[in-house]
Amino acid sequence: MSSPSPALATRLEAARAVVHDAAQMAMAMRPPPGGPQASQKSAQDWLTETDGAVEAFIANRMKALFPDDGFQGEEGGVARTGSLRWVVDPIDGTSNYARGRCRWCISLGLLDGDEPVAGVIDAPALGEVYTALRGYGAFLNGKRIQASPVKDPASSMIEMGWSNRVPKPVFMEKMDAIMAMGTMPRSGGCGALALADVASGRLDGYIEIVINLWDVAAALPLLAEAGARVSPFLQEGGLTGPATILAANPHIAQALSKAVSIPLA
Repeated sequence: MSSPSPALATRLEAARAVVHDAAQMAMAMRPPPGGPQASQKSAQDWLTETDGAVEAFIANRMKALFPDDGFQGEEGGVARTGSLRWVVDPIDGTSNYARGRCRWCISLGLLDGDEPVAGVIDAPALGEVYTALRGYGAFLNGKRIQASPVKDPASSMIEMGWSNRVPKPVFMEKMDAIMAMGTMPRSGGCGALALADVASGRLDGYIEIVINLWDVAAALPLLAEAGARVSPFLQEGGLTGPATILAANPHIAQALSKAVSIPLA
């Protein structure tokens, strides 16, 4: 295997260091367990003081390191444009974070034009860091990961993201379809980590009917490098607005896709 592009490899290492520092900031600002320490932007969409602080920290650090790169954040929109573009979700799983739970992360992905090429997902409360560089593997805490080998849909573990932006009958139809496969869908409240779990083999599939680019930008290279199959999220409008994503191990992907009527790429 040839060596990765020095420009991309340098950016991945820098991103990992910057996200690590941001994760330590988020841990220091983390609310204690209990009632929500957050405000609601909209239904099921929470915002804490940490979201803005982490995004600003990452935006400023990446601008200093790579001033010509574009930058897009959940809280600030598209702040800078460039052929290489960073996309950040400062706290994915804010509702978990606001209640003092551990299942949340910082997600920073890199796009080259419209192609996801690198990603870092740091879940500091879990002590886990996922990294990927397109063409050079996906890793969890430095160890290579792969999608699971599970072949029987009835033995699979599927997660489904919940959003009030999805009509309840549509959501329940997908839930029923998953249960008809013989498995009970679950929900962990953090889309980026759920997608990372598919890449690492902890989950066999993940579905979210309405999800944004910042939730998936870092996970897409992870999934590709881990051998998972994914729906055409970017081609179906995910670059400019919310879209649907399905990610699954290659053995059950077709069955899951057919069951929930979400096509694969």
